[in-house]
Amino acid sequence: MIVKDPNKPRTPPPKRSAVLVRISEFLQDRFSLEEDREDEAGVIQSISRGIEFRGISLWTLIFAIFIASIGLNVNSTAVIIGAMLISPLMGPIMGIGLGVGINDLTMIGRALKNLSLAVFISILTSTAYFLISPLHIAQSELLSRTSPSVWDAFIAFFGGLAGIVAGSSRDKVTNVIPGVAIATALMPPLCTAGYGLSTGNLYYFAGAFYLFLINSVCISLATLLMVRFLGYHQKEYPTPEIERRVRSTIWMAVLVVVVPSSYLGAQLVRKTIFEQEAKQFITNECNFQYRQLINYTAHFNQGKGSTLELSLVGESLPKDSINFLRSKMPTYGLEDTQLIVKQGNFKDAEVDVDAIKTTVTDQVIKYSQASIARKDHEIDSLKRYIDLTQTSRLSVADLRNELKTLMPDVQTFTASRSLVMTGNKATPDTVMLVYAKFSRRHTRAERQRIEKWLQSRTKSKRIKLLIE
Repeated sequence: MIVKDPNKPRTPPPKRSAVLVRISEFLQDRFSLEEDREDEAGVIQSISRGIEFRGISLWTLIFAIFIASIGLNVNSTAVIIGAMLISPLMGPIMGIGLGVGINDLTMIGRALKNLSLAVFISILTSTAYFLISPLHIAQSELLSRTSPSVWDAFIAFFGGLAGIVAGSSRDKVTNVIPGVAIATALMPPLCTAGYGLSTGNLYYFAGAFYLFLINSVCISLATLLMVRFLGYHQKEYPTPEIERRVRSTIWMAVLVVVVPSSYLGAQLVRKTIFEQEAKQFITNECNFQYRQLINYTAHFNQGKGSTLELSLVGESLPKDSINFLRSKMPTYGLEDTQLIVKQGNFKDAEVDVDAIKTTVTDQVIKYSQASIARKDHEIDSLKRYIDLTQTSRLSVADLRNELKTLMPDVQTFTASRSLVMTGNKATPDTVMLVYAKFSRRHTRAERQRIEKWLQSRTKSKRIKLLIE
């Protein structure tokens, strides 16, 4: 047993290393919000000015609503982005968060009043536009605002953080607030809600208005948290009862936003995974001989109600093959999915003629593209062969004149590359065939001299020289 000496001095705790100190100082310097921070009164005054909707700001809101409604109506992303940049809706929403953060009941009431007015004017204006618009088909830009999820809450929350941080700096970052307006998309949901009212589609109205509510609450919550983090001076509530009421309202709003949006987000993830699994199953397992898959539809339902419908043309798929396909589905995570195969003459099934036309057209296009690619490859090969032939073509006249300087007695001369079959070889050899006629008989050394010159001149090692 080890007994400690009570008189032995204690070892002091190790000091932080200089490296850790420098890293800590570097991080504090980089992430500090104090260096370029505007004074608290200036930030509050700036946000407070953007709360009020009257005169110019109200007319700007109406014009922005018309622009956004037109963009949704004609499915133009650029027009919708322009409307979001014009929209002044961020002012009262950030005002609510700031008012709660500093316990300013007057600012909270003023911001709620102006936000309610802005929402009413926005929905009224968009409803009036869609009532008189000749276009009533819901395009993709409009439909994307009817199904909110938890990711919209995340986008709005981080967008709100970016907005209040930029707004609390002395040198305003000019591209942050417009970027937040585009990312959080406050204007299009209100226009979509107006479209839902004008067409009597309460599902569109509820989904779009809930998306606006998600964005508004998360931006206000982000503003509240950042104001508290920056240590803004908080006023005292008149009574503890009012303070409890405000806190309860905040938590209720957060729960209303987070709980349903989380459920919808989870459903969206499950649906996306189901569609990916169905697509992978179709790609790997539905390659049939003597029959063609012209269309498939994957219907996702919660629980065991999901279905995968296949539409086939050509020879009927036997029941054994269909059962084999069903046995493969659990491998792709589709064990709770019902497989429906439509084939034959489709007497008892509805046939999507447009889908068949599209599929046949796609097949024709793919075949044509493959055929064109093969022909392009052949053309390129022929071009390369022609280029090679042209570059390797011999100028017989030049060769004759050069040979005449070596052998003045040459009378007839010709040269060409030829294919020669030798022995039992299956492929021919390329040989430079040269014929020459001289006025006198040459010695063996002279013949060898001519062959070496030809090899050097034509850059060919295989020379067949015929001399008469």
